[in-house]
Formats: sequence, structure tokens, C-alpha cells
Amino acid sequence: MDAYASGEMAAVPGGLVTLTDRRTRRSWAVDVAPYLLGTVPVTREWYARVTGERPGDGGAGQGRLPVEGVSWGDAVRFCNALSRREGLAPAYRVHGDGDEAEVTWERSADGYRLPTEAEWEHACRAGTGGPRYGPLDEVAWYRGNSRERPHPVGGRLPNAWGLYDMLGNVWEWCWDVYDAEVYGAYRVLRGGGWFDEHWSCRASVRRRSHPAYRVDDVGFRVARSRPAPATGGA
Repeated sequence: MDAYASGEMAAVPGGLVTLTDRRTRRSWAVDVAPYLLGTVPVTREWYARVTGERPGDGGAGQGRLPVEGVSWGDAVRFCNALSRREGLAPAYRVHGDGDEAEVTWERSADGYRLPTEAEWEHACRAGTGGPRYGPLDEVAWYRGNSRERPHPVGGRLPNAWGLYDMLGNVWEWCWDVYDAEVYGAYRVLRGGGWFDEHWSCRASVRRRSHPAYRVDDVGFRVARSRPAPATGGA
């Protein structure tokens, strides 16, 4: 489907989400404002069109697979390139070159960006309170049904907000630092992937990786902030 290759976005309502961390046994509530989120992870075809690069196997028939083997920095650069391509203000300022560049988020920008982990979990749950938004075999590609390989995006059932592959297929980069005191610059990954057992494919599960690492079951999806409604004049 063309929408899967060109970045269809869903309007996600705001709300309150409670995040948890198993290691520290800590929980914290985040009030999430309304935003836009890609209905599927970024595909290999879309990534190649925007960047000219083809991580992994970019052969015939592979375009609808989720792009994987991309670093957090690659995802940031994709977001900025896509924003410029569509005439939007890039969400990120990148200071320096390569995978060690420093990145700051221009929160007033209207361009594409990575979701925060609170936005990601809020979108994944789609108003549900359990670990998953549906029976795992119906909503996700994971080790139990994937034959240990990625699958074309949108092939399982979506959640109530029209979002596909929030669980399984590929882990997804989020904006947030995982735990600066313990892991330094490591960033948050969410969702579980095609190689993971069922317990990793839950809405609350947090994983981490260095922003320069490229792993073969890690991809991303894009978000955009929604502008605040205009206020009436006197």
C-alpha cells in the first residue's frame, strides 16, 4: 500500500500515561499533548527515497519491510531530511559530524521527529490498560511467528488508533535518554522485534542502545507536534 511507503500519519489524542522501569522499580506519570505519529515504522523504500541510502538488503520486493540497522543518529538525520523535503522546519539541531554529533530538539519546530517514550507508550496502548492492545499473534511479528525475520509493515492488526506494528517487527528508537547516570548517552528503544520472545513485546518494556549503534532488529517511526490552537483576539 502506498501509504505504508510514504508516511501516513495518525492523529493521536493527548492523555496521561504512566511509565515504569523494572530495573529501578520506579514509575512516573507524563501528561502527553496531542501529536501526529506514523501509522507504520519507516520502510526501506521511504528511507531510501529520502536519504539515498539502503541499510540492509534493499533488493527487489524489500521496500515495504521496515528499515532496520539504523542508528538513533541516522533516524534524527532522516527526520531533518524529510522535514526539509516537505518545507517544514527541522526539529533537530545537529552540532558536529557523524554518530557522535550533539543533537538538540527545537520543540517549536513543525518538522518530523522521533516520538518521546511517553508518546510512544501512550500511542501503543491506544486507551487500553493491559500489556498489549490485542492477542500477540494477531498484532505482532515476534520470534513465535516471524520465522526470525522482519515482515512488511502493516501485516498484522492495528490498534484502536490505527497504528500498526507498535509491538514486534522492529524495535523503535525514541527521543529520550534511557538513564544518564548509569548508561550515559544510551537512548530508549520500545516495542520488541521479530527476534524477541513474547515477554519483550509489551507496551511497558524499555530497552536501551547507544545512539551510534546499528542493530538488525532496530528501526523507528516518525512523529510531529501539533500546533497549539490559535487564541481569539480582543
